[in-house]
Amino acid sequence: MNDISFSAQRAAATVGRPEPDAAEARFRALVQSPLRAGLVRFLNAQPDEGFDVESLMATFGRMRLDVENCLKELVDFGVARRLPDRPTHFAAARPERQNIASHLDAFLERRATISTEDQSPSVQRFREMIGRDEKMLIVFEWIRTAAKSGISVLILGPTGSGKEVVARMIHELSARSRENFQAVNCAALPDTLFESEIFGYEKGAFTGAVDRKPGRVELADRGTLFLDEVGDLSLMAQAKLLRVLEDRRFERLGGQKSIEVDFRLISATNRPLDEFVRDSRFREDLYYRVNAFSIRLPSLRERPVDIPVLANRFVARYCAANGLPLDAKVFSEEAVSRLISYHWPGNIRELESTVSRAALSSPGRVIRDGDIEFLHAHTPVAPAAEARMRLPTLRDAERTHIQRVLEAVSWNKKEAARVLEISRGTLYRKILEYQLDQDDRPSRLETPA
Repeated sequence: MNDISFSAQRAAATVGRPEPDAAEARFRALVQSPLRAGLVRFLNAQPDEGFDVESLMATFGRMRLDVENCLKELVDFGVARRLPDRPTHFAAARPERQNIASHLDAFLERRATISTEDQSPSVQRFREMIGRDEKMLIVFEWIRTAAKSGISVLILGPTGSGKEVVARMIHELSARSRENFQAVNCAALPDTLFESEIFGYEKGAFTGAVDRKPGRVELADRGTLFLDEVGDLSLMAQAKLLRVLEDRRFERLGGQKSIEVDFRLISATNRPLDEFVRDSRFREDLYYRVNAFSIRLPSLRERPVDIPVLANRFVARYCAANGLPLDAKVFSEEAVSRLISYHWPGNIRELESTVSRAALSSPGRVIRDGDIEFLHAHTPVAPAAEARMRLPTLRDAERTHIQRVLEAVSWNKKEAARVLEISRGTLYRKILEYQLDQDDRPSRLETPA
């Protein structure tokens, strides 16, 4: 076949073939991004409502810059719009060009692809903890990063901040999500039970061992082992745990066979492990094993702007759990102000229980200031008594004195124990008992001159 005949046949073959739709290609590229696709579906699900960037950040768990860039692209393409009366709010838009509108309709009619992240109940639970503060969105990005690999993760944060939720979220987003997640509370595990609980035992290993029992390490094989409050492990338990982390082998209590395991370690603590290492209370080699990648959860008092958001979510959850409409209970402005002014030592866990208690005790729809009861609220002092010089109790005086000594020696606990003429163990117990913190301001308690 000569070139002329070949060109003629090719020209004839292209007659009647539709030209490539440039708009379709652009739309496909637009919704190829999971965030842009999610925003399109979310805005079109409620076309008559507008949403600000902060609410969309919390919904999708993404940083402000990511959400703003995606919204700008959607507006430029014509599938989203800014509200004229509220320029910071965005809503769905109907494209003017019919071919783009047809592609949008076809996209919305298709079933959305459900990602592993959206299927995870821990992700949904964690998203409820995200408010408007970007600190939590940064934590979300750290979680996504940690889930991509199998390195050990150390989760730091105060009590009630959601450390176990984060650990489960990392597991469910990782390649080990189909395997077991074994959680161990190290604070409730004495030395006498550590080995049998962690490594298991053989039949007849001790009195009462009537059958073989696999330990948590064995059950976590190919999955994830979560050690909560790892800072409370004794030095003996730390040494036994370190050997398993180094060799990835162990023997059951009373057994002779070495068992090989492959698990991902996630640890959590509210203790200052770096200080424990300096004071020889936590093994340095184990510290580097568990702290390959660390995630710090902020306390609730570090993000007070999120307290009203979380409180409204918790009261809606309370209503749903009790068969009530989601708006059956609402907070008054005075009640919200009181929630914001509280210091929340129990963090999100305490906020949720406080909201549930207030919703239960409020007689009407509106939760008033008087319906809120805090577990750690300070008893108000009468004006007459406030005017008089208050003599401190022995407990107050001891707390104040220990605080001042620690500040005088720059929180060198060895030197503080020497000045106070007590052991370092007693000093650590007093610090925990009085909830002393190196970042605390000087005590407001008055002491006799």
